[in-house]
Amino acid sequence: MKMKLAAALLASVALTGCDALTSSVATIECSTTQTECLNQWFDEKFEEQLEFSPIQQTSLGRKTNYDKLDDFSIEGQLKTLNWMREATAEMEANFDYDELSQEAQQSWDMWQYRLQQAEQAAEYADREYILHQMGGAHTFLPSFLLSQHVVESESDLEAFIARIGESGRVMDQLLERAQNNAEAGTRPPRFSYDAVIAESRGLVSGAPFDDGEPSALWAGLEGHLATLVENETITPQRADELREMGRSAMVDQMGPAYTRVADWFEADIANTDEVAQGASALPGGEDFYNYSLGVMTTTEMTADEIHVLGLAEVARIRGEMEAIMAATGFEGSLQEFFVFTRDDPQFFFSNDEAGAQDYIDRATMHIDTLTERLPEFFGRLPKAALEVRRVEPFREQDGAAQHYRPGTPDGSRPGVYYAHLSDMTAMPIPPLEAIAYHEGNPGHHMQVSIAQELDNIPQFRAQGGFISAYGEGWALYSEALAKEMGGYEDPYSDFGRLQSEMWRAIRLVVDTGIHAKGWTEDEAVAYCLENSPNPETVARSEVQRYFVLPGQATSYKIGMIRIQELRAKAEAELGEDFDIRGFHDTVLDGGSMPLSILETRVNNWIASVKAG
Repeated sequence: MKMKLAAALLASVALTGCDALTSSVATIECSTTQTECLNQWFDEKFEEQLEFSPIQQTSLGRKTNYDKLDDFSIEGQLKTLNWMREATAEMEANFDYDELSQEAQQSWDMWQYRLQQAEQAAEYADREYILHQMGGAHTFLPSFLLSQHVVESESDLEAFIARIGESGRVMDQLLERAQNNAEAGTRPPRFSYDAVIAESRGLVSGAPFDDGEPSALWAGLEGHLATLVENETITPQRADELREMGRSAMVDQMGPAYTRVADWFEADIANTDEVAQGASALPGGEDFYNYSLGVMTTTEMTADEIHVLGLAEVARIRGEMEAIMAATGFEGSLQEFFVFTRDDPQFFFSNDEAGAQDYIDRATMHIDTLTERLPEFFGRLPKAALEVRRVEPFREQDGAAQHYRPGTPDGSRPGVYYAHLSDMTAMPIPPLEAIAYHEGNPGHHMQVSIAQELDNIPQFRAQGGFISAYGEGWALYSEALAKEMGGYEDPYSDFGRLQSEMWRAIRLVVDTGIHAKGWTEDEAVAYCLENSPNPETVARSEVQRYFVLPGQATSYKIGMIRIQELRAKAEAELGEDFDIRGFHDTVLDGGSMPLSILETRVNNWIASVKAG
């Protein structure tokens, strides 16, 4: 069938706004099906949208715009939103939803969902905490340059240096947004100010900023220079020139911008609340929190519903914990067992560099062992390698949450599971195994890597982002799945699995408690300690995380429960025809998606199996 398809001519639209929908669009002839043409259109749009983000280009392993960073200004965000509006209108004008395949319809739904999310994000932009202690841009940028900007040539190093200079421009843009939001009444809690100040000043301390030890970026630059000279890619004389260029970028561009950030946060900290308050205390805070819950859970569940669910899950998991406690032969209450696993030296590695390496080695061992059994539970396996690493010193925090950073689609850069190991007394051994599965295989690494490597869906779905309820729900589901796969042979590790799941149930209660019910930081920490063996260092770090990321903590358990419900439905309807590998591939083979689209996807799979 022949039809007309809008071509990819929207580069100028982002600059002109939304008033020229038809005048900026040309058409081309397409002689294949609607689905094939739409998929071609999606991939063209993905490349257009990618032009807005040199950072994402690098994350995907490309060296295009290698000397640039994204535009983080308010105007830059609006340009991207306007482009999305234009592209969506173009899609709706040129394609017929009813003529698309089921997979293409899900792509259409995903495209519209992402525009809806972008529109809502713009509406609540003045409620956003721009810089905070949970992976704010001030620490992300140096980490990104050191871990993802690959230097293999002189031009790569020149781009590395240019980006260091560009970080000064980015920090000024983010500072302006933080100042604007503060004027609108949106400030992160005081403890977040303290962290931003300390981290920003720390990043511009040491050589070349002063006579101290080399700063992280300076050490990275020196390492690149040494390698290029050793490989005879550059001469020592050129290395000296590049070193001075790097010094100038750090001292003249990056350093002053980071200092401006720290200076303003220090001057403004007196305006923060002495006792941290949740999102409901912001102007229009109740609506903002409801929006945040919708984004993070991709459901319409209310704060009260989530709170009640959390209380029920906490009670259920306590019962399972008591059963494991009894199996170990421990005599005492569950609370006493919490104290035992929280304090007894057998449950900790040594609080030094050797202990940190022991933690990394143990996590790697668990992941490697379970990875051997993946083919029994999955038809599609990730190609990308996985590494366990310690968080870089400039962003390491005692007891902070561990996290995953994706590799490249072509596997040239591995996925990395990062652990905060500055205080090993905050890193007990029992939950180590579950966390390794959550961040590694079959959790985030598997889910994200498979998505990146997919070639049967449009690239905007494969590479286009992370939806918390889906991604975190899958990772928490993976912790439970690992038990089916033979993990947790040690009862204390199995208790650690429940400890991890309990923490996600606690989050349902605590997040809604903070942001909808007015809980203080101390009240939230007390609830965590009452229902979990995690030490207070971890509990307080986690609670402070929930304050600056409203709703995010609820996504794990909501997503896990929905995936488990969908699996139970498939098992019940398919009986002996249920294939665990087919179910897992169905969940993972569509990229990150809201739970409503995941439900449609699983229902379609069930129907296809029934139909033979």
